[in-house]
Amino acid sequence: MNPQGRTTLKVWVVLVVVFLLGGITGGAFVGGYVTGFYRPASRPPHNERDREEKLRRDLSLTDEQMKSVSTILDDTKNEYKALRQELKPRFDEPRQKARGKIRALLTSEQQQKFDAMVAEKDAQREGDQKKQR
Repeated sequence: MNPQGRTTLKVWVVLVVVFLLGGITGGAFVGGYVTGFYRPASRPPHNERDREEKLRRDLSLTDEQMKSVSTILDDTKNEYKALRQELKPRFDEPRQKARGKIRALLTSEQQQKFDAMVAEKDAQREGDQKKQR
């Protein structure tokens, strides 16, 4: 075999080895993820009921304690809701002012697109706020 043929063979061997090592490494990571090795042991609770059950379980709360905790959490939720309602206008004012300034810079075609974007964002914000309630 000539020197050029050996060099070509070496290049192919290196490429195959790198490809195989990449496949093995990728397989190990996927296997670790699937088995939960790379994930946190516990995920945070997704909703109020999950949070309350986590408290009950982790703290071994009695039924009486759980009723009190639920009442406290409900009261706190209502306080947050009232606070959001109180602060909403204070956030809306600078938002509307900024939108007006941006709108003044745009052409009529851009304004239409901007208005559509704003309406979509407002709808999304409203949906997010409903989820928090």
